[in-house]
Amino acid sequence: MLEAINGFLSGKVLIVLIVGLGSYFTWRSRFLQFRYFFHMFAVFKDSLRKSGGQLSSFQALMLSLAGRVGAGNIAGVGLAVTLGGPGAVFWMWVTALVGMASSFFECSLGQLYKRCDEHGQYRGGPSYYIHHGLQRPWLAKLMAVLLLVTFGFAFNGLQSHAVTHSLQNAFGFSTGHSGIVIAVLLGLVFIGGIKRIAAVSDLLVPVKTLAYIGVTLYVIVLQFEHVPDMLATIFKSAFGLEPAFAGLVGSAIVMGVKRGVFANEAGLGSAPNVAAVAKVEHPAAQGVVQAFSVFFDTFVICTCTALLILLSGFYTPGFEGDGLVLTQDALAAAVGDWGRVFISVALALFVFTSILYNYYLGENNLRYLAGNRRWPILVYRGVVLLLILWGSVQNLGTVFAFADITMTLLALVNLVALALLGKVVLRLIDDYDQQRKAGVQIPVFDASQFRDLDLDPRAWPEGDQVAAEGGSETRMPQVF
Repeated sequence: MLEAINGFLSGKVLIVLIVGLGSYFTWRSRFLQFRYFFHMFAVFKDSLRKSGGQLSSFQALMLSLAGRVGAGNIAGVGLAVTLGGPGAVFWMWVTALVGMASSFFECSLGQLYKRCDEHGQYRGGPSYYIHHGLQRPWLAKLMAVLLLVTFGFAFNGLQSHAVTHSLQNAFGFSTGHSGIVIAVLLGLVFIGGIKRIAAVSDLLVPVKTLAYIGVTLYVIVLQFEHVPDMLATIFKSAFGLEPAFAGLVGSAIVMGVKRGVFANEAGLGSAPNVAAVAKVEHPAAQGVVQAFSVFFDTFVICTCTALLILLSGFYTPGFEGDGLVLTQDALAAAVGDWGRVFISVALALFVFTSILYNYYLGENNLRYLAGNRRWPILVYRGVVLLLILWGSVQNLGTVFAFADITMTLLALVNLVALALLGKVVLRLIDDYDQQRKAGVQIPVFDASQFRDLDLDPRAWPEGDQVAAEGGSETRMPQVF
């Protein structure tokens, strides 16, 4: 029954939601992912600035990449190619392209409607912009529960299963022992809260990402003369024009969208939880940074994995096997047996940071539901660690099907909320664009221009209030 429900929701509803509404957001924003493409790099450079006690925009980016760059970029791509053929890669690209607009919308709203807690730290996400933007507390609570169950519980068990079994295949480690070690290390990080999670992500995300890209690019460069033909195969297979993969067009679309969403998470409502905690001058700036994150995740890392698999010659039409094993064998075929070890180590780092990210999403939404009471957080930490241990030794096929269903429901609730709040995002875009046209290098948000919205004055003080507090030298005036 779960498989039947999952097949309908993720095979039909999810495609319409992600591609359809993502295309709508692209059109309404005047193709912002193209207009802002080079601007993304300037905003990324500015994100490196310190933020005075709050998380910086760069730290929020690293934390979101900790979640986006995970098992989906290795095992997920392998699974997509196995079941959908090379054409699935093209549909992953399409999903990411329209997803950049969806991510901009959701992360800008996450920033706009964020709240400042009693400790002076920011919190936000879909539950907050649904509550304060749509004035629908019941729907906000439903969204919080779905995020808590999907990321805090289900996905953490799946990630634990993937990494412990990969380590067993590469090194012969007991899955139970690996699960214990991972749970202990994660527990030490959980205790430090969001700042320690961000600090660990700052360290591990660049290391794991650059190392993985470096090795895969090395393999691609060795066979560079075959890359144009392989890219042509990807495009032809996506539309059934490649005879060997003509029968996989439907599977290519379904698997490309499903695994693309699982990899970059655009539109699911996960990234806004992290985007909201950063201190930025304008909500749209964080939207730009997170749109870049989607581009980097899919067009760079997923493409590297796909080309690694397809160039290896190990994959053939009708291949039956595990997506992770396919990626390991593909690298081993190119560089030797150490390739399997490298993939296992890379996956371990990817999964470790992804679990940190998933944990924070769950905690953030639990705080929305339960307030700042400490005992629910302690219970939540214990349950997550137990699920990591359980997932390391169990077959999680049923859990995976359940997680796909809740993920689709997340997309449904979140994307509908984004559509209903679309006019607010368009106001942010117009404000941001007008300041850029006026020559303001770092546009600044003035809450006095948005008094009709339910914003937190501690998170977004009005221009005159900032000046009175002595902050006028760091916040440039609104320009029209």
